[in-house]
Amino acid sequence: MATSAQDTPAASRPWLAMALEAPGRPLQQVWREHLPRPGPGQVRLRVAACGVCRTDLHIVDGELAHPGQPVVPGHEVVGRISALGEGVTGVALGQRVGVPWLGWTCGECEPCRAGRENLCERARFTGWQIEGGYAEHVLADARYVFALPARFSDEEAAPLLCAGLIGYRAYAMARRFNDGVLPRRLGIYGFGAAAHLIAQVAVAEGCELFAFTRAGDEAAQDLARSLGAAWAGPSEALPPSALDAALLFAPVGALVPAALQAVRPGGTVVCAGIHMSDIPAFPYAWLWGERRIVSVANLTRADGEAFMALVAHLPLRIHTHVYDLAEANQALDDLRAGRFGGAAVLRPAVSTSPESGD
Repeated sequence: MATSAQDTPAASRPWLAMALEAPGRPLQQVWREHLPRPGPGQVRLRVAACGVCRTDLHIVDGELAHPGQPVVPGHEVVGRISALGEGVTGVALGQRVGVPWLGWTCGECEPCRAGRENLCERARFTGWQIEGGYAEHVLADARYVFALPARFSDEEAAPLLCAGLIGYRAYAMARRFNDGVLPRRLGIYGFGAAAHLIAQVAVAEGCELFAFTRAGDEAAQDLARSLGAAWAGPSEALPPSALDAALLFAPVGALVPAALQAVRPGGTVVCAGIHMSDIPAFPYAWLWGERRIVSVANLTRADGEAFMALVAHLPLRIHTHVYDLAEANQALDDLRAGRFGGAAVLRPAVSTSPESGD
């Protein structure tokens, strides 16, 4: 097996992972003695930054099923490859890469064979069934890591790996159901990590953007306007013009009927979260007129490659709030309470993850 020099015993020192023992409990600091060794087809990364995603909250809060063993969350992982498993090609020791939510697929089921690996019947996900990036080191399937645009720092690159990718897939879905052309008027409900990234892409491509936030969230509305939104207001309000499409990033089912009322006949409402509260009953008239409700599930490697190529040439303003890795519980609580706009990012403390200690 090809490995790096850091596999030597002298380099092995206790390293930190933040683990969820059971849903509803705080993450616990777990100090591990030995570096994980990559198996065939795997790489090991020294983690430089890991984004904090709302899906992590769904896992921690028990809204996604606990896998029955301790979970190390985190699927917006930026790191440098420190060891290669047998048979790995196409990446190199020391290379900076990102690890996304989709961590493994079978390649054999009908969705995989049809090019829809995001719907793989046996898929495994980083930070859920596979240990994720709330740690100083992580293993990943080498097929499911992405090269990252050099223009972004580690902290800036982390939110691209889920907030950015899911936003991009939702945006592409809206375009697909708009006869393949750019939605002229695009609404975004929930102006957090994903929204603030895809909003900039949409504005750069010529969309007129309408941002919907919690009532009274002036900070999020100001952020939306600063990123090019033509209008920003509360989610209960109707925009000044009917929308071609609406993207829902807030996991609130009641926003689906609200968005249906905001889109024109033939318009599309895209639900972009992996979890959402129940959608309440609404009059059929709000759906009538060939309006549609669609969902986005996970991502594909093709999504990742296309999105990274796109943002490599866009001057995105990525708003991050950086926490030490040991502050993961505080970051999750702040996200749950909506205490910041943009994206939260965890960073291993220098004192526990020095360059020489990988």
